[in-house]
Amino acid sequence: MFDSAPLPPITRTSKIFVLTGAGISAESGLSTFRDSGGIWEQHKIEDIATPEAFERDPLKVWHFYKERRRNIRSAVPNPAHYALAKLEKNLPVENFTLVTQNVDNLHRLAGSQNPYHMHGELSKLRCVDCHTVTENLEDFKGLPFCRCNGLLRPHVVWFNEMPFYLDVILDRLHECDIFVAVGTSGQVYPAAGFAGRAKSRGATTIGINTESPANMEYYDYFFKEKASVALPMLIEKWIVDIKKGT
Repeated sequence: MFDSAPLPPITRTSKIFVLTGAGISAESGLSTFRDSGGIWEQHKIEDIATPEAFERDPLKVWHFYKERRRNIRSAVPNPAHYALAKLEKNLPVENFTLVTQNVDNLHRLAGSQNPYHMHGELSKLRCVDCHTVTENLEDFKGLPFCRCNGLLRPHVVWFNEMPFYLDVILDRLHECDIFVAVGTSGQVYPAAGFAGRAKSRGATTIGINTESPANMEYYDYFFKEKASVALPMLIEKWIVDIKKGT
């Protein structure tokens, strides 16, 4: 695959930025949002994924998110998740950035040490009053409450809310030499603009997805393939490059 489209080699000094989207988790059995049959075809955004929806009917919102939390409890990482964890181990911590749009915990389960969950994490709860964040994937009846008696919400970014870690993400993005997007549709901003930002600053941009993304014009290389197939192959090649340079 990569012999027909030779990529620039990397070293331990290369700064690599990886963005993952729903496509990488779909291979672990988790539903995507925007594909045919995805989550947003089954639910109205304004009913279950806005702050206003939660204020209006928190029980309805939690009914939706409880089911999604059950789904991630049974999901396991696939070869793409493990490949990224392996690449991280072979690079200095300051030279590898993993940002995910996904709210599951599959990157951590695969061994990634510091993924930036820009859209939050379903395995965590946040109090609407004291804003305390706790890790908890247990099931519960009714509505969950904090020790301060405040209502707990999913620790995820809803529509009309600001993504997490955006300042540090943009700093890392602007410094990277190589940008890789895996399993992203190129439709959800601000993440959809990352490839263009990286390219404009001279980074090599690489895309891997089973379908062409909406921001296809920003990729120097694009591989129409499953993440679990293409990503391990790419990363094994890069690890060979890294070890040759050490």
